Formats: sequence, C-alpha cells, structure tokens
Amino acid sequence: MRAVLFDSFGGPLRCDTLPDPTPSPHGVVIRVHATGLCRSDWHGWQGHDPDILEFPHVPGHELAGEVAAVGTQVAGSWRVGDRVTVPFVCACGSCVPCKRGDGQVCDAQTQPGFTHWGSYAQYVAIHHADVNLVALPDAMPYATAASLGCRFATAFRAVVDQGRVRDGEWVAVFGCGGVGLSAVMIARALGARVIAVDVSADALTLASAAGAEFVLNAREHEDVAEVIRAHTNGGADSAYDALGSAITAKQALCSLRKNGRHVQIGLLAGDDAEPRLPLHLLIGRELELIGSHGMAAHAYPRMLDMVASGQLNPGQLITRHIPLEEAPFALATMVSEPRAGVTIITPA
Repeated sequence: MRAVLFDSFGGPLRCDTLPDPTPSPHGVVIRVHATGLCRSDWHGWQGHDPDILEFPHVPGHELAGEVAAVGTQVAGSWRVGDRVTVPFVCACGSCVPCKRGDGQVCDAQTQPGFTHWGSYAQYVAIHHADVNLVALPDAMPYATAASLGCRFATAFRAVVDQGRVRDGEWVAVFGCGGVGLSAVMIARALGARVIAVDVSADALTLASAAGAEFVLNAREHEDVAEVIRAHTNGGADSAYDALGSAITAKQALCSLRKNGRHVQIGLLAGDDAEPRLPLHLLIGRELELIGSHGMAAHAYPRMLDMVASGQLNPGQLITRHIPLEEAPFALATMVSEPRAGVTIITPA
C-alpha cells in the first residue's frame, strides 16, 4: 500500500510503499477512502504523544472507508464492503470505563496514527471492531464521514454532554480550526448564541457561516474575555478551548459568567502542557472545569441523526481535498501556514 510515513519525530515526511496490514482476530482492515488532516497528527509527528514508540510510523486517525478484511473473532454483523467510520479513540470493550459506556477514555485504548499505523494510507487496521465500527448512511460521502471521527465527534460530545449547552445560552469558542468550527455549528444547532474567537479572518468568516453571531479577532482586542463578558452582560454560560494553548485556555476560563462551564478540548503540549490558570475564579464564580476526549462509537447515532435531518452539516466545513502525495507537505506546514477549514486527504 501507499502511505505517508516518518522515521523520527519532526523528521522528513514522505510517501512510500509499505506492506498491507492484516486484521487481528478481533479487528478489521479498512480500505481508506478519505482521511482528515488534523492538528493532532502534527502533534504526533512532533513527538508530543508518548504512544508512538516505533518507526517508521504512519499518521492519521480521522477516516472513513469500506471494510476490506475481517478477523476471525469479529461478530457476523460486519462484512467486507461495509461502509464505515471509527472514533479516533478505539475502545477495548471490556475495561471499567468501557463497561460504563465511556470508551473514549478506555484503559486499553488504541488510536490509529498513534498506537499503530494510521490512515494516511490506502489501508488501516482497526482493533476490536465490534465496539468501534460505525455504519455509515448510504447518502453520506466518505469525505464528510472522515471529518466526523476526531474533530466533529469530539466537538459534539464536548458541547452536548460535557458542556450541556441549552437553548438561548451564550457559548464562546476559542480557536476556529476544525474542532472549533464544529463546536460553533453544533452549539448553534442546539439554539445557543455563539461567540467565535480566532486570529484568522478566514477562520472567523467560516465561523460566521457555521452559525456564530459574534466573532472576535483576538489580535484586535487587548482582553478578549472582557469583551465577551461585556457583550453577554456577565459572561458566557460555557466556553471551549478548541485550540489548546495557555492563552486560549485562560481566556476561555476568564470569559465565563458565574456558574459557567469551561470545556478543554484542545491538546496542551510542549511549553503549554502545564499552563498557569486563574483557578481562583473557580471558587468565586463557582465554575466547572471539564475535559473532553472524543466520543465512543455507540454514541454516534444521535449525531448521525442530526446530520441526516439537516440540523448539522459537517461537510460545509471541508475547504480542501488533496491526494496522498500532497499530505507530507500539508502536515509539515499546517501550523506554520494554517489554512481555514478542514482538509481531506484521498489515499486511493
């Protein structure tokens, strides 16, 4: 198979030919029709994830395609040719978190593109298929489905379950990349009034199109949190750091009204791994500080139902399609030369 790979953290990225994967007894191999270019892949390439232990390594964790091979222990409900996607956190199905329905924090989780070769390839192996495969509606394009696995599904659970957004509430989203734009769209679909914050005019234009009624370019304001508190007459009911930095995490926390909810979605890595936050606000304002880490496969149907009904349109956030051969440059430059919206790679 053709795949994108690297031999050292931060080292050259290239397309090369690798052996096709084979399914584990409880797993499947998926022929990848579309896979997303995600900032988490950049973090992995840079060495910010300790799960990557062997080289060469193939990144990629947002994917959709068709089942190409099925392991001997997989239940009979999955067949070669089935159209599927998977969460970026693949659960084991048997640990304590999995048994209570929280596969997104599985004790023995695997993540394509991190714990093993990922989806910047023509084929990818997925373990424990019976608890991780999600059947795709026939009408859903593979590109749209690939955009769900990390950013959109993560934003969905963050907004719906962790942030508990309700009709009429103020929601502030910091960072309008793929996950932030998804959060904007989902919060608006729930009836929230959404404020979007970014440093890119293009990203803020997309945020407006996704449903944000008020956008703020952080480069143009000395204190974004104060602007939000003034605009909302007290602060946002919930705020989301969808980027993952000490600055955006602090701004999001400070933007909240009393009894507000801060949801941390973006990965804090490098110098920002242990940020200094004004935690005294948690006491005086009785705030909640909540993490959000993906969404288990069993929770996908409610999101897919909202997509099917037209309440959500994740395909609207896709702004670029590229072939596999362009993925090394796109991944290497995605932080230094960011592009608004979601980029989809087509490995075939």
